[in-house]
Amino acid sequence: MIDKLTLQPIQAAAPQPSKKMSASEVTEQFGQFLNDAITKLNADQQTVDKMNEQFAKGEITDVHQIMIASEKASLGLELTVQLRNKALDAYQEMMRMQV
Repeated sequence: MIDKLTLQPIQAAAPQPSKKMSASEVTEQFGQFLNDAITKLNADQQTVDKMNEQFAKGEITDVHQIMIASEKASLGLELTVQLRNKALDAYQEMMRMQV
C-alpha cells in the first residue's frame, strides 16, 4: 500500500504579491531551489539503494514498495536530465542570437 504520495496540486499561475527582488536574490533563490531538488533526488536514489539491500537480505518482503520507490527515483532522474537538456538548448539558442 502506498504510504504517502508527494504529489501536490499545481498552483494557478495567478500573480503572487511580491516584493521587488534584485537579480542576485532571484539567482540565489533559484540556485537554492535547484540545490534542494538535486538533494531530494539523491536522497530518493539512496533510499532505493537501501531498500534493495534490505530486500536482498530478506528484511523487506513487500516488492511493491521497492518498485514504487524505484520508479519515483527513475522518473525524478529522467525529469532532471530533460530539464538540463532544455536549459542547455535555451542557453545555446541565446548564444546564437546576434546583438
